[in-house]
Amino acid sequence: MTPPTNSSRNGVAAAARANEPCAASTTSPSSASASAPTPAPAATPEPRHEEEQYLDLIRTILATGEERPDRTGTGTVSLFAPPQLRFSLRNNTFPLLTTKRVFWRGVAEELLWFLRGDTSATRLAAKNVHIWDANGSRAFLDSVGLHHRPEGDLGPVYGFQWRHFGADYKGCDADYTGQGVDQLADVVQQLKSNKPSRRILMSAWNPAALKDMALPPCHLLAQFYVSTPARKRVNGAVPAGLSDEPKEELCCLLYQRSADVGLGVPFNIASYALLTRLLAHATGLEAGEFIHVMGDAHVYRDHEQALAVQCKREPRPFPTLLIKREPGTVAIDEFTMDDLELVGYKPHPKIDMVMSV
Repeated sequence: MTPPTNSSRNGVAAAARANEPCAASTTSPSSASASAPTPAPAATPEPRHEEEQYLDLIRTILATGEERPDRTGTGTVSLFAPPQLRFSLRNNTFPLLTTKRVFWRGVAEELLWFLRGDTSATRLAAKNVHIWDANGSRAFLDSVGLHHRPEGDLGPVYGFQWRHFGADYKGCDADYTGQGVDQLADVVQQLKSNKPSRRILMSAWNPAALKDMALPPCHLLAQFYVSTPARKRVNGAVPAGLSDEPKEELCCLLYQRSADVGLGVPFNIASYALLTRLLAHATGLEAGEFIHVMGDAHVYRDHEQALAVQCKREPRPFPTLLIKREPGTVAIDEFTMDDLELVGYKPHPKIDMVMSV
């Protein structure tokens, strides 16, 4: 049943007044109309900051989630399949969360490392990004049965699956040219030549290779969609200064099976937003939207106090991200940190949280 709108309610009220006895009226319609005050226009509510979605997710997990044991032994509060998060990437807006400082250089260097198909935590650490050090340590590799693996060699993780899905993994220093399925190259090709396709996907989940990975992929499936928004017209004409040619926008949907909401999710949002921006730039598209879908979304018990502090902070305007290369002139795996300029990032202070391994 459709709820009555304001206009339908007003119509019902008017009809009721019309059926009242004439003796009940003490003024003529014309005088009543003349004396009635003009209602003030309703104030347009301020749009919610997109970061509020993330803060709402934290609050919902802590309020309604279930306590669950986990692989690390830390303990979590978990919620399965929470509402998706949506972030606009239009006009160079970049959803790097502001209620705490997020390690932007780490986000970018890790993604560029993925795009090259690299699986060496040692090479990433050489760029002073140490987010994979713990999972590549001798102690951790031994704990998951990878005694033969050199320290720092993570196995066929994200980048390897993106660039060489199905290839036989021989180590992080081997040459895999031409081996396996290059899913990333296929995504780029389809974004250029087969935009309406419903098969523009990239998966890091390879069941046959999970046993060889230091850590199975948490963010595991991305689907890309080229949208052509309708151009607004006024009286059948395009407003002055606007092109009649609609801009094609690239949108990305990520499915993440396991989401560490306190520490990992801010990183994941920024990483896939950056991936979408780089793919759009490499293929001559505009960036549209990033949509984040989670399976097991959880808060580690030792993050609760830090997140309580974060939830009290007011989000600030998102920064913008400029890519300093001409669109369509650089291959997707040739971008460097020097090509990226983050502008106007003014977050609240950093909040320390321990990563559970």
